[in-house]
Amino acid sequence: MTALGYTALIIAALLVGAVGGFVIARASRNGARPQGPTVAELLQRLVHTSYNGVVVLNKFGDVVLHNPRADELGLIRDHQADARARKAAEQALVTGEPVPVDLTPLNRVAPLRGRGPAAVLGEVRPLGDGFAVVDAADESDSVRLEATRRDFVANVSHELKTPVGALALLAEAVLDAADDAEEVRRFSTKILHESTRLGTLVSELIALSRLQGAERLPELTTVDVDAVVEEALGRCRLAAESAGIEIAVDEPTGFLLNGDRTLLVTALTNLIDNAVSYSPLGSPVSISRRLSGDFVEIAVTDRGIGIESQYHERVFERFFRVDPARSRATGGTGLGLAIVKHVAANHGGEVKLWSRTGTGSTFTLRVPRHGTTDGQPAAEPDRAAKPARSITESADGVTTVETGGVR
Repeated sequence: MTALGYTALIIAALLVGAVGGFVIARASRNGARPQGPTVAELLQRLVHTSYNGVVVLNKFGDVVLHNPRADELGLIRDHQADARARKAAEQALVTGEPVPVDLTPLNRVAPLRGRGPAAVLGEVRPLGDGFAVVDAADESDSVRLEATRRDFVANVSHELKTPVGALALLAEAVLDAADDAEEVRRFSTKILHESTRLGTLVSELIALSRLQGAERLPELTTVDVDAVVEEALGRCRLAAESAGIEIAVDEPTGFLLNGDRTLLVTALTNLIDNAVSYSPLGSPVSISRRLSGDFVEIAVTDRGIGIESQYHERVFERFFRVDPARSRATGGTGLGLAIVKHVAANHGGEVKLWSRTGTGSTFTLRVPRHGTTDGQPAAEPDRAAKPARSITESADGVTTVETGGVR
């Protein structure tokens, strides 16, 4: 073969190799292409699943892109962005700086489903090329918490001011009457009363703070209901005897429940104290236990002044008193029923109220019985004693209010 033939053969081999290499490389590249969503698709998913409401506006204020959360928060109405968002977007495009904006719905009823957010706060940021993004979040819980904190501080300040002021005045009175032993004794007794009330108020504030999440609650254990009732009775027996009130208790039941014994005793003690404090001298108070489905119910019934229906939903509020004068006279702080409500809620239960003015009231503490979650059989129904007054015994026109779960 001539040199020209060898040259042609070599060129042909090189061409075949080049073509083959190109085909193999292309096939290799096609085979190595990653499967799955693109970056753009992932970004779109991120925007659409964001907990915040996201709206992209152009320089004319038209909606270019938004996610479902923006509809839920009311940022978009009839395919138009909220006027406040558009105005903030204009400002952001002019200044080139982020602009905070309050987008709380002006009309919470309208197109929003359910209750709707109580506070929506956002920020508008320029994206360049005449586009801006509205990024808004539901801050309702934070706003409600701050409002609750302000109310709580205001209430505590007011409640503490009364006994502290009284102590100061009484101390001055003792100094002025230093030479009169009888007056000193009388004022000293009042000082003792006010200091005791102040100590009780501080203790209940600490207990309420723990129940509302300031401290971790203790682990729930198996608690004997009869032991809880017996200990609560022991704490209230002296006050009941002083008021000439006899407390009737049903027979022991042997019921068990899941809870914290100390908190349950505190809650039941508060209910018994209230029954004794708001009952006429010599009137009876009764305590009963029974099973109701998966709950153990402990009912405290009095034949006292009763509670008017318009106050049924408010008696569990902090510092609320149906009769402030009577509550102060008995040393009440207005926190007892609030503590009961939070104890019940933290145990997965509730507290019920039945009441009629001039007839009396029944407060029922309901807590899940032991074995509710582990499949153990319930106790025999015939072991449940008849309550002194069942919630279902209410006559026509009597309101039953259920409370429970936290703000």
